[in-house]
Amino acid sequence: MEDANMLLSSTNTLDNKEIFKYHGLVTGESLLGSNVYKDLFSGVRDVVGGRTSKYEKELQKARNLTIESMVNKAKELNANGIIGIKISYNNLGGTMGNTILVTAYGTAISFK
Repeated sequence: MEDANMLLSSTNTLDNKEIFKYHGLVTGESLLGSNVYKDLFSGVRDVVGGRTSKYEKELQKARNLTIESMVNKAKELNANGIIGIKISYNNLGGTMGNTILVTAYGTAISFK
């Protein structure tokens, strides 16, 4: 997922850029449902070098949706960057089955 108009960084500062406004925390979330999770592991035939490429593609889709959601929230604040980005993955387990929650958060900023 790329957005040419939004700078995304895991660092808390930007070299050669002046941050002139901190808009605050922005977040994004998405769920990788238990059906997808179950389907992928019921017949693990697509294994490359000990890795399940279909599962990785589904995680990548969930991560991209999460980042897109966070970017849209930053745009609503008229920000042109997000710094300090962190991404986490959590298996909700329990009554939710094998649902994985992908969360991203960072600080929306305006810079020049």
